Amino acid sequence: MTSVHHPEVRVSQAGAPQAGAAQNPSSGARLTGPPDLTGPPDLTGPPDLTGAYAGDPFAARHIGPSPAELQRMLAVTGFATLDELTDAALPRGIAASTALRLPPPLTEPEALAELRRLAGQNQALTSMIGLGYYGTVTPAVIRRNVLENPAWYTAYTPYQPEISQGRLEALLNFQTMVSDMTALAVAGASLLDEATAAAEAMTLARRAARPAARAAIGRAASARTASAEQGVFLADADCLPQTLAVLRTRAEPLGIELVVADPTPDVIAGLAGELFGVLLQYPGASGAVRNLRPAIEAAHARGALAAVAADLLSLTLLRPPGELGADVAVGTTQRFGVPPGFGGPHAGYIAVRDELRRQLPGRLVGVSLDAAGRPAYRLALQAREQHIRREKATSNICTAQVLLAVIAAMYASYHGPEGLTAIARRVHAKAAALAAAFRGLGLETGPAAFFDTVRVRVPGRAAQAAALALDAGYNLYQVDEDTLQISCDETTTDEHVRDVAGAVAAAAGTSPKPRQGTSPEPPQGAPRRNSPPMRRPRWPMPRCPARGRPRCRARCRPRCAANRPFSPIPFSTAITVRRPCSGTCGGSPTGMSRSTVR
Repeated sequence: MTSVHHPEVRVSQAGAPQAGAAQNPSSGARLTGPPDLTGPPDLTGPPDLTGAYAGDPFAARHIGPSPAELQRMLAVTGFATLDELTDAALPRGIAASTALRLPPPLTEPEALAELRRLAGQNQALTSMIGLGYYGTVTPAVIRRNVLENPAWYTAYTPYQPEISQGRLEALLNFQTMVSDMTALAVAGASLLDEATAAAEAMTLARRAARPAARAAIGRAASARTASAEQGVFLADADCLPQTLAVLRTRAEPLGIELVVADPTPDVIAGLAGELFGVLLQYPGASGAVRNLRPAIEAAHARGALAAVAADLLSLTLLRPPGELGADVAVGTTQRFGVPPGFGGPHAGYIAVRDELRRQLPGRLVGVSLDAAGRPAYRLALQAREQHIRREKATSNICTAQVLLAVIAAMYASYHGPEGLTAIARRVHAKAAALAAAFRGLGLETGPAAFFDTVRVRVPGRAAQAAALALDAGYNLYQVDEDTLQISCDETTTDEHVRDVAGAVAAAAGTSPKPRQGTSPEPPQGAPRRNSPPMRRPRWPMPRCPARGRPRCRARCRPRCAANRPFSPIPFSTAITVRRPCSGTCGGSPTGMSRSTVR
């Protein structure tokens, strides 16, 4: 581990306060007392870099205060050393009793070389684990002009529409894409991730299905003992593991009884307690694609809302949640050009039917008219948000992933509905080829209907097969001692399929049998999509980088970010409605008409 040491002042060694001057053993410099504070500090020249400090610009840039400035601050606070200040501020129970054992300090080139050495120990493997994280290809025009562009990645929340029109338009494209893909009327401008979006769907269902009991959510421990009063939420046992973990964490303090089970109509009908919501995974964590309509109808018969955690890419081929009767759809847009990034961050999404738009957590971008009668974008229905009405907000934990949502929207615009459908067909074709290869080895595969994930049984040898695949450079998911699960994505190649099939064959010790045919279409039994996945294309992205760059620059020009000087502007100087608000804007500070994602 590298470290940067202050050359003259030792920083916070826990234990008894040290009286007197602080001394650096390596330099021998001693601070004998506070400086003269009779006059104002001289801030016109460079900081005081004396002794070893002057020869270490790396430390000067990253530590900040000079020794003289540290002594001035200590004198103002009334402490002689940083150790005394730390001892007074930190509870004794969390303060370390011994000094940190750190290596000698490094210069900047030495620190960078050490970081490269450590990074070189990583093994770059091909992940075929799936479970919500997949390989994807970020188009060069998006990577260079959005992901690596400070005008996009340093901009703050677009609360001032007059300087954020480009980003608001991009977020509106995100909402439009999600609304079209899920076949639901209104979509938000992104959430933290899929698991958080599922937790927001649970609390949304509770607010909408049981409005009279909304105040009971905040009751103290007495309410937790009577969880039946808080209602029951049923989560699909085939949900992603991280989703179930977040649901449990969120349900416990709210006193919600979380039931994890197979959501068949019989289970939903016979569930004890007051059921207010059901969460279904589509496709499931096991890869299974089921017809969710019977479960959704059973939930509605109990007076509960039905939420579907859906893979957006699969919805180009599978029937969308809105057409199946779902009330809410949640998920992640990671597959739309956002790299896995060691597990995040990724932009989650949430979409609802029109009647639930005021229960939607997070930000919502709408279209209005400016003073000249031209279309303008701004945040809508903000009376729901925590920064305006904290106690009545739809969520006090929700956040957004604006940059990643913009990347996902531009990815969809770049490929278009035909391109997205073609990618989904290729992904399914690779999974079908892998399943056919396993069947050719005489192995049992499942599920019967799948999109991108296949399970194969290797009785008693799943761990051996996973180890052989790891040696070949592939990470697979071991379900149990007999079963492996493999997921394909946009980056999967024929070579990947052959290598994985070879590792499983070596572990199983089977001889190849004639391969069965593969199909680029979803198997029989999977509900197929009949409507176009994106009916309202907006902001088409040229696939040529030379043409796409001006388009990205044009959208980021009328905005403020950290790469530009910031000048405060009154919130509604440029964006002004032509007519009084009819009351449908939810009390938005701009007074604009109700938002729309159409």
